[in-house]
Order: sequence, then C-alpha cells, then structure tokens
Amino acid sequence: MESMIYVGVGGFFGANVRYLLALGSDRTLSPLLGVFPYGTLLVNVAGSFGLALFGVWFGARAGLPPQLRLLIGSGFFGAFTTFSAFANESYAMAGDGKIALLLLNAILNYGLCLLGVALGLLLGSRLFAAV
Repeated sequence: MESMIYVGVGGFFGANVRYLLALGSDRTLSPLLGVFPYGTLLVNVAGSFGLALFGVWFGARAGLPPQLRLLIGSGFFGAFTTFSAFANESYAMAGDGKIALLLLNAILNYGLCLLGVALGLLLGSRLFAAV
C-alpha cells in the first residue's frame, strides 16, 4: 500500500506537469506551424530523456531509498509521458486521412524518444559515473 502512495503522489505531479506543458506547447506552436500534437511529442521526448537520466543517477547512488524510484520513475515519469495520447492522436489522423501526418508523428515520437533515452544515458554516465 505504501508503494502505491509514492507512485500516486509522483503521478499527480507528473500528470499535471504534462498537462501544462502540452497545453502551452500546443497553444504556442499550432498557430505558428499548423495543427499537430506538439505537446504529446514534447512530453514523450522529455520524459524519455528524463527517465533515462534519472535511472543512471539513481543507479550511481547506493543507499537511496527505493521509494524514490517509485515516486519519480514509476510515478512522475509514468504519468508525465503518454503513449495512450500518442496512439489516439495517431488513430485520429488515420481516420481523417492524414496519413503523412500520422507517419510523421510516429517517426518523430519513436525516433526522438529513442534519441532522448540515448542522450539521457550518455549524459547520465558522464555526469554520474564518477560519483
């Protein structure tokens, strides 16, 4: 039960930060660049990078409480990133016949998220390896 509280608290903050970032980026970028799920892309890439960086940082420090991994890793980043929104937005694009936009969305989400993880791991290993 205690673990669920840590995940829930982290999830509360992650979901709210996601909502604010996605809303702000969609409102800012859509008028400039056209309608696209910029917010979902932003939070997925940032979350992939952040979770990888956090994982390296956490792994480099012995003695940290496991509750911290639940709070930040499972809770915050689990709620911050959103595969379900990506899938639903992509499905809507397909239904609207926007196949090129669907493919762009898929390539950007998968490609940039993998790049985010790689950069998070690289930066984390450089910053925290000597700790």
